[in-house]
Amino acid sequence: MFDLHPKLARKLRTMQKVYVSLLLVLLTLQLAAQNNKQNIRGTVLDKQSLSPVIGATVQILNTNKGTKTDEKGMYLLSDIEPGRYELKVSYIGYKEVSLSNIIVSSGKECIQDFLIEENVRNLKETVIKVTNKTRTNNELATISARTFSTEEVNRYAGGRSDPARLVANFAGVSAPDDSRNDIVVRGNSPVGVLWRIEGMNVPNPNHFATIGTTGGPVSALNTNMLRNSDFFTSAFPAEYGNANAGVFDLGFRKGNANKREHMIQFGMLTGIEAATEGPLKKGSDASYLIAYRYSFTGLAQAIGLNVGTTATPFYQDLTFKVNSGEGKYGRFTLFGLAGKSKISFKHDDIDSSDLFADPTADSYFTSDVAVVGLKHLYKVNSKSYINTILGATFAASNYDQDSVYTNSDPVRVVVNQTKRLNYNFMTNYNYKVNRRLFLKAGVQAEVMNLDLFYKVKINAPNWKYLWDYDNATSLLQAFVHAKYSFSDNLTANVGLHTQYLTLNGSSSLEPRAALKYSMGRYGSLSMGYGLHSQMQPTDVYFFRKLQADGSYDESNRDLAFTKSHHLVLGYDLIPVKDWRVKLETYYQHLFNVPVHAFASSYSMLNTGSSFYPNNQSNLRNTGTGTNYGVELTVEKFYSKGYYGLMTATLYDSKYKGSDGVEHNTAFNSKYVFNMLAGKEFKLGAAKRNTFFTDIKLTTAGGRYFTPVDLAASQLAHEQVLMGDTYAFSERNPNYFRIDFKTGFTYNSKKHKRSHSFFFDIQNVTNHKNVFAVRYNAITNSMNTAYQIGLFPNFQYKFQF
Repeated sequence: MFDLHPKLARKLRTMQKVYVSLLLVLLTLQLAAQNNKQNIRGTVLDKQSLSPVIGATVQILNTNKGTKTDEKGMYLLSDIEPGRYELKVSYIGYKEVSLSNIIVSSGKECIQDFLIEENVRNLKETVIKVTNKTRTNNELATISARTFSTEEVNRYAGGRSDPARLVANFAGVSAPDDSRNDIVVRGNSPVGVLWRIEGMNVPNPNHFATIGTTGGPVSALNTNMLRNSDFFTSAFPAEYGNANAGVFDLGFRKGNANKREHMIQFGMLTGIEAATEGPLKKGSDASYLIAYRYSFTGLAQAIGLNVGTTATPFYQDLTFKVNSGEGKYGRFTLFGLAGKSKISFKHDDIDSSDLFADPTADSYFTSDVAVVGLKHLYKVNSKSYINTILGATFAASNYDQDSVYTNSDPVRVVVNQTKRLNYNFMTNYNYKVNRRLFLKAGVQAEVMNLDLFYKVKINAPNWKYLWDYDNATSLLQAFVHAKYSFSDNLTANVGLHTQYLTLNGSSSLEPRAALKYSMGRYGSLSMGYGLHSQMQPTDVYFFRKLQADGSYDESNRDLAFTKSHHLVLGYDLIPVKDWRVKLETYYQHLFNVPVHAFASSYSMLNTGSSFYPNNQSNLRNTGTGTNYGVELTVEKFYSKGYYGLMTATLYDSKYKGSDGVEHNTAFNSKYVFNMLAGKEFKLGAAKRNTFFTDIKLTTAGGRYFTPVDLAASQLAHEQVLMGDTYAFSERNPNYFRIDFKTGFTYNSKKHKRSHSFFFDIQNVTNHKNVFAVRYNAITNSMNTAYQIGLFPNFQYKFQF
């Protein structure tokens, strides 16, 4: 928004010299050297009822280490050498579960919980094996879903310790802009993505975020706080609403309830970070976990170091989770996130080649985000429980722009202020009726208090008021979902979701259904269908346009939900141990899409393709769109010291505006191909230390765009696009990028400490990927803006 993020990307590239100097100081740390081991512990629960599984066997494969769970479902494996392990959990009447890639380091105890599923047939001698590598945390997910771990976020090259950038490696997902973490899911606009933390819907969890967006340049999510989380790309279970593209269902991990542990981390992009965790009370299961980050550039500026630019991006965030442990009244969890960011751009600190620079303007931007929630889990009996969340979220941004001319004082010409304070209530009831049937039903209310103010007077004597709204509206949602297992090989998920917007009475009733059939060693077949709906970005509802008679057109307030039908077919195969082949094909039909009331190529399906706000009025829900494609995933899970992932997507994304003509969407890249591989080497006499390398290749089709009318732009001295006939008719060159990452972890023999060093080079070939071809007012000609070139990133982590 307001051309902020291309400028910020240019500023981030100037940090590197100072960072390298500080890293060299860290490399002088003295590493001690005798005998030190760690523990693996956790709980084993029934996946549907969350009741403890007593007497379950937990084993470390290929070793003689094993134990059984106690009356609380807890287990402990002690005296474990640092390294990577695979755990297996088994219990009579339950499906055997294995989980690989369990990392043990000297500096941190490993906590790994398991949710295991009861067999449909109670045959004591039958062993049904399941791998957590292909399963999701959400019990009701059947298709188009993937679980990712914090370890993957930190290991994959080019990920910047950002979960959004990680999922761009998955089939059907692409990242259209190197400077931001917006993601395009199966040709949909990034604004179609829903973010959830600990089960609560949250606003954009990124620094430098603006209203109506779901991404940003720097994530406010601390990956050291995350547990394994789910990502959905289509046909979501019934509990997820208000999303048409994808769902991030994230959770914070629990702190260590047995002993205190700490972490210090230093990264060029993640900043200076400190975290601590431990028990609230000895002998109980209560714990705390808290982490704070401060931007590297902010610290450098505070101590007087030159980072190469006066436009210093500053950000900081705090994340916490406090867990009460099990008690008479259930388990209470308090969680939260708070982030602040700011940056200023001065007219005398610009580059003439920067297409987004303005030599006549100073701009100032700030952004705040906050999330706090109290979660209560109450077990009604051994078969059912109630999960309730009461919380609040806050998002605010301020953008001011001054016109600066020679021999005159700055004149303010843009004021954009947004505040959004949401109160959330969610509760759901979970009931394991028997080993075949599981039911889940819930309601959610989100009260949105909005304070939106936006006025401009660029090249005009008087202010034009585009937003002026200070009031509240609510989004109410409810769902019911049933999972029924006809056998251990055939499972059905059916559900119904409904939602209602009090602002204008928009409503939706959405059926969801999925079926999965397992064919044993021949893989499994899945199919899913869902009707999904989503409210428009908040800024769209309240944009207004001044009419000739002095009144304002505020008809956008009447916009209904954009809706879409999702249909997916999938085939999943584990051909040999630790390998997976997955094939999915999908079709999505979008309708009720906001377009102009008059004949035009404009459509809300292209929102997020530029940094301009949604300054469009007189919209109607008459547009449509289609996305369809096929996706292939070939994955080698981490084992025997190496791993690999290849994803290929072929797709088409089209829309119709009010002109009735079918156009390419701005996100129709046609294809995306990712391939990454990594190898880990054990070092030292005891093989306690590790060195790894990871390489990633990404190529994708160029994005479509509407060409610039150069003659008209030169006349107006600002960019003017060609008419509707040319909408998204031209295409950028294909995208190509190679990233490389390497790291070393030292596990102390004498102390419970570990040191990790990471070096990540993005775009190692310095390939010039076109970001945009647009009019440059400074040169009065057409110029090309490129994505980020070669970009080294460094990180150091100390756990103790």
